[in-house]
Amino acid sequence: MSVAPAEVERPQVVEDTDRPWITLVWNDPVNLMSYVTYVFMEYFHYDRAKAELLMLDVHEKGRAVVSNGTRDEMERDVTAMHGYGLWATMQKDS
Repeated sequence: MSVAPAEVERPQVVEDTDRPWITLVWNDPVNLMSYVTYVFMEYFHYDRAKAELLMLDVHEKGRAVVSNGTRDEMERDVTAMHGYGLWATMQKDS
């Protein structure tokens, strides 16, 4: 007579690798609102209306989510914003 081993319940671990990342641009006392609008239009190719709405979020709320995507894409966008002299960070989208 043989005894089969008991089945072990293992919780499934779900990797959260598909969860998108976001790039945040933060308000600063240096850059003009017109320049921030220009950067959003130039780099992200947003139309003037969208670029101005995002700039107003930066100015009035202190930050704005300007892009989302993979971690690599957001690292690229943050680096680009730094190149334009803007303060930007990235984080996982909640």
